[in-house]
Amino acid sequence: MTLTINDVKNIIMMPDDEFLKTVMPEAGKKREAVFGKKLKVKSMAAYSNICKNNCLYCGMRSMNRSIKRYRISPDDVIALALDGLDKGFNRIFLISGEDMGYGFDNIVKIVSALGSRGMQISLALGEFTKAQYKELKDAGADEYVMKFEMSDPESFNRLNPSTDFRKRMDAIYAIKDTGMKLASGNIIDWPGQTDEELANDIMLMKELDISWAPVIPYLPALNTPLAEEGKRGSLLRLYKEIAALRLLMPEVDITAQQPGKDLRKGLSDPEGNLAAINAGANVLFFDIIPDPYIDSFRVVDNRNVKGPEHIYRICEESGFIMDTGREDLK
Repeated sequence: MTLTINDVKNIIMMPDDEFLKTVMPEAGKKREAVFGKKLKVKSMAAYSNICKNNCLYCGMRSMNRSIKRYRISPDDVIALALDGLDKGFNRIFLISGEDMGYGFDNIVKIVSALGSRGMQISLALGEFTKAQYKELKDAGADEYVMKFEMSDPESFNRLNPSTDFRKRMDAIYAIKDTGMKLASGNIIDWPGQTDEELANDIMLMKELDISWAPVIPYLPALNTPLAEEGKRGSLLRLYKEIAALRLLMPEVDITAQQPGKDLRKGLSDPEGNLAAINAGANVLFFDIIPDPYIDSFRVVDNRNVKGPEHIYRICEESGFIMDTGREDLK
């Protein structure tokens, strides 16, 4: 299905009851037609929560003194990932704050070690040079997550004062030039976002031909300036974006690790995850970092995605099958 920007706007502005009865089921059917009853699963290693940036919405912003900072050594990251591989999880999502002190050579070491074992590697480590992205690709990285967050340059520059929209888009195109798959997306319904801005976000994902949309609704984080400007993002707007993306880009991966009504249940809330799946999402992930660090990786509060147990539960309740990337272990 070819959707125009006006079609996308119509979905966003559609009365909720009409959307739930018409577009959302259609998107769910499209997801099943493409992926069947399978959910892609990734283990996630958040190896550092140190970040040089001061994004107004992120709980790990450098000026937030309320969280305990940590780094996990390269050898320990490799061991954690390989333990997940031994348990059947072949996809790994390596993520960190923009930690300039971790050492790029250490990142390459991790990627090389895991790539040599055939793992499918996604990275979300921030802005580097084109040469560095190429080095990561050559070391074995398959996909790089570089979110544009919001497609309006003025909004981006206000909410991301440590960089700017031009620099972010240059990084995005540099990633694509290396041949790595590009994962990118937005924050849905942040305070002040308009219907037009949301529609433009969705169309930019199409224009960039992304492989994965790691989208999430705006969730106020403790000790962040944007939390003072407005409440959490609408779940219905989340589902409308997921559905529009599924109809616009049938084969794109879309994050189903989403909150429900009760934020205390975090991103592993079965209600939120299943609703996102029904709207067309297909990707779930789980933390593999040790307990002492999990609560300190606070991009948003109350993430609650420790271990794969919630994914087992979702599959049991829904009849879905986990796609772990290991054909030999299915």
